[in-house]
Parts: sequence; C-alpha cells; structure tokens
Amino acid sequence: MAQIPEPPAPEPLAPRSVPTSADVARLAGVSRATVSYVLNNADAVRISEPTRRRVREAARELGYVPHAAARSLRAGRSRTVLMPAPSIPAGPLYSHFLNELQWALGRLDYTVVQYGPAGAHGDEAARAWAELRPVAVLVPGSGLGPRGVEILKRAGARAVVTLGPEAVEGAHALLMDHEIVGQCAARHLYDRGRRGIGVVVPAEEGLEIFSAPRLDGVRRAMRGTDATVTELPLAYEERDAARLAARWGSLGLDAVFAYNDEYAMLLMRALQDEGVGIPGDTAVIGADDLMLGRLLRPRLSTVHLELPSGRDLAALVDRAVHDPDAAPERREVLGAAVVHRESS
Repeated sequence: MAQIPEPPAPEPLAPRSVPTSADVARLAGVSRATVSYVLNNADAVRISEPTRRRVREAARELGYVPHAAARSLRAGRSRTVLMPAPSIPAGPLYSHFLNELQWALGRLDYTVVQYGPAGAHGDEAARAWAELRPVAVLVPGSGLGPRGVEILKRAGARAVVTLGPEAVEGAHALLMDHEIVGQCAARHLYDRGRRGIGVVVPAEEGLEIFSAPRLDGVRRAMRGTDATVTELPLAYEERDAARLAARWGSLGLDAVFAYNDEYAMLLMRALQDEGVGIPGDTAVIGADDLMLGRLLRPRLSTVHLELPSGRDLAALVDRAVHDPDAAPERREVLGAAVVHRESS
C-alpha cells in the first residue's frame, strides 16, 4: 500500500513589525515632530485641527501607540502617577472619585497606575512602589511614614500626596477626618428625639480606618447629653444582619447610624423582616448618599460626603511635579451634611 505523505508543516508567521511614529508621519504626510506634538497633546506648538485629525486617524489605522518609557526618557522623567491598590473593599463613592481623578490626570498627560504588592506595608511598600519610578504617588489611608516619603523621593518621585486623617512629614496632605461623618449622623438622630443610638462597626478587616473615627464622632457628639451610644459589630452578610435584628428588642435602641448606606440597607431589611418599624420603632441613617438609598422604602436618610474633586487633586499633583521643592500643602478636604429622608 502506498504511503500517504504527511502534509508540510505550516511556515511560521512572520512577526508583525511594530508601527513607529515615522510610519504615522509618512501616512499622515507630516513630520515626526508634528506626530509627537499631536499625540502628546502639546500646546506649545500651534497645529491646525485638520492636521491633528489626520495624524490621529493615521495612528488609529496603523495601530500606533506611543512608547511611554521612551517618552519618559525624552522628557527626563516619568509621567506615571501611582496609586497603591486599596486593601479594603472599594465602594461606589471611591470608585467614582478614582475615575474622575484618572480622567483629570489623563488630561494633564499623566498615566495612573494602581499597584499593590501583597502583604507589604509602610517602608516595605514604599520600596516596592519606588521600583516603578513614578513621578508622583497618591497614598490613601494611613501607613506611610516620613522614611517612606524619603524612599519615594530618592527614587525620583517629585510629589507624594497622602489622603488620610493625619499629615506625614515631607508629603502633601489631603486631610480626611471621618469623625465629622459620625457627628453629623448623631446630631441628626438626637435632634429627631432619638436617645438610644446604635453605631454599626463593620467586621470586615481594613474598614476600621473609617469606622473607628465615625464611631468616635458619634460618641463625641453625644457626650454630655442624655443619649446612650452602643457599638454594633456587623459583618456584611445577611445571616449576621438577621442575628442582630433578632435581638434588637433587647438592645434598647431607637436609632442606628449604620456606618454607610450599604450596611444601612442590609440592616434595614433585616429589621423589617423582624417586624421592626422604620422609622417608627428605629430610625436608620447611613452615609455616602448612594442612589440605591433613594429607591428603598422608606427612603434612606444619609450623610452626604464632599470629597476633593479629581480635577483639584490632579492640579495639586501637577503643581508639585513642576515645583518639587515647594512647601507641602495641607488641606481639610472632607465635608459632610445630612440628607434627611423617610427612614429617620
């Protein structure tokens, strides 16, 4: 029997060449300098809008993407702004803030990178961040000390900005004291005639940087009054909320500040399932002013938080990058105001 020859092996595909700015310039009929000015959003040179469109269309057609490292070498510094990845669950409010900040920094020709080495804290984390050679670092929460700031600056960071309750030597500080959130909620409940006030403290690890000052704010606001304050640990689980609701009658509470809107919605549903009237038997207030709170029945009272705008923070980063020797700025940036609805 004749042996059937095996089909020839397919020839390896030739690697596709990476498009360059020279390719874009040839297709658009302009110089490489013009391509650089257009794609880097440079304002120093006047270029007509038809030319800008032609360059952008050529770049899209070729699939050309500027090389960030090469651009950094030409500029003499990185354009990367690093934000350590949050070690806690990021809610809708923080996500909106981050998106606005990324957009505003992008408009200023920076690239925002989120990065978080597992298990690293303090100076160890700062060393890991420094390896990426960012031009600026935005550190939410606490944990970075003066030594960490020094490590980052020696690695080329021209701006270090912290977002938390305390300033750090050598860094710009956006001070966010969450006590004001608890104070606003407690005063609202007290003014509505409530005297037995529970305060939800999430059991989830990492949230204590927000929950502890909020609890302290309630206690501070109620100090010297006839109100009692009861701490209520609560995991973000239906079963845990149901267990808390089942013993509600024994707690002597007629109001609860539920840390934020998400915990408030969880607890409110569990209380209603137990037959606790809201607000008749217990007034409920959350924080963050999420849209979902307006869709509940009764609608959820909340503390609306005023966070720094992404544009303002991006402008601060840009100023610090261009003037790294300027004295660190310190700003109180967290505002709070009660939004009264039917649940309280």
